[in-house]
Amino acid sequence: MIFFSFLFLFNVFTHSLMMILVAGLVLMLGLVEVCAAPTPTPTPVDQQNITVLTSSQINTFAPYTWYTSAAYCAPDKIISWDCGANCDANPNFKPVASGGDGAGVQYWYVGYDPTLDTVIVSHQGSVIEHVVPVIIDIQFSLVPLDDSLFPGIGDDILVHRGFRNEQAVTAKDVLDAVTRAMSEYGCTSVTMVGHSLGGAIALIDSIYLPLWLPSGTSFQTVTYGLPRVGNPAFANYVDSHTRLTHINNQHDPVPVVPFMSMDYAHPSGEIHIEGNNDWAVCPGHDNPSRRCIVGADDQVLKTTLADHWGPYNGVMLGCPYNPVWDAA
Repeated sequence: MIFFSFLFLFNVFTHSLMMILVAGLVLMLGLVEVCAAPTPTPTPVDQQNITVLTSSQINTFAPYTWYTSAAYCAPDKIISWDCGANCDANPNFKPVASGGDGAGVQYWYVGYDPTLDTVIVSHQGSVIEHVVPVIIDIQFSLVPLDDSLFPGIGDDILVHRGFRNEQAVTAKDVLDAVTRAMSEYGCTSVTMVGHSLGGAIALIDSIYLPLWLPSGTSFQTVTYGLPRVGNPAFANYVDSHTRLTHINNQHDPVPVVPFMSMDYAHPSGEIHIEGNNDWAVCPGHDNPSRRCIVGADDQVLKTTLADHWGPYNGVMLGCPYNPVWDAA
C-alpha cells in the first residue's frame, strides 16, 4: 500500500528520480531479492493461448485511441470539436455534451460517431499537476457500489473507493447525455473509452449504463493503461456483462496496481503491447505470461512510467502530449 501511494504521488518527477525512489522503497520493504533474482526460465504458461493481432486488427483501435486522448482537452474545445490532432483524427464526430474542470472533476464528453455508428463516452485520466486526481488514485480500499446508481448489484462486488466516487460525480450527467445522443441519432450502440483513471471510470460506467439504458443496446469498453478497479467478483461480473478490451503498453506500472495481494483483479480482455510492437492478446485474469503485463512487470524496477502515455500504435495520449514523461 505504501509503494502504491508513492508511485502516484511522486510520478511527477523524472523517470530517473522515480526509479531511485522505488529502489529505496524496495530496500525498506526487504524486497531486494526481487530485484536481484535472475529472470526465471519461462514455463509453458508463458506462451499458452497467447495470440498476436495483425496490423489491420491493430488499426481498428485507432479511432478509440484518439477519442481517449481527446478527453484530456478542455470541454469548450470538445464541444466545438476543435482540439487539434485528437479531433482531426475523427473529423465526423458529433459532440453532444462535455464537462468537468480537469481538477476536482475529470473532463468527460459524449457524442456520436457516424462512421462507427456508436455513441462515444470518454473520460480524462489523471493529470499529476492537479492534486485531487492523485488523491483519488490512492483511495484504494475496496467498497461496494452505490445501490442508488447500481440497483441489484451484489455486495460481494467491490471496487476501488476513489474510482467509485469519481464515477459517481458525473454518472447522471453522462447517462443523460448518452440517452440524448441515442435518441437524436437513432443509435443503439455505446462505446466507453478512457486512459488511466479515465479508464477506471469508463469501466465502472460499463456496469452503470446498461442498468439504465434500453434493452437491446450494445456496449463495448476500450481502455488504455487501466489500473485494477475491483475484486475478483467485480472482474467476473465484467466478464459476463460487458465487452472489454484493456490495452497496456510495454512496462507501464499503472496496470499492475493496486496489487493482487490486496484482493484486486483485472477482468479479461487484456492486450499487451510488447517491446517489438507486437500486440499480444492475453486471455484470462492477470495472465502470468511474460508476454502480458503481469509477467512483464513482475520485477518492480522494470516498470517505466513513460510507457503509460504511449505510444499506442503511434499515438501519445494527451492534449497535447506532455513530454515530461519522456524524461529518462
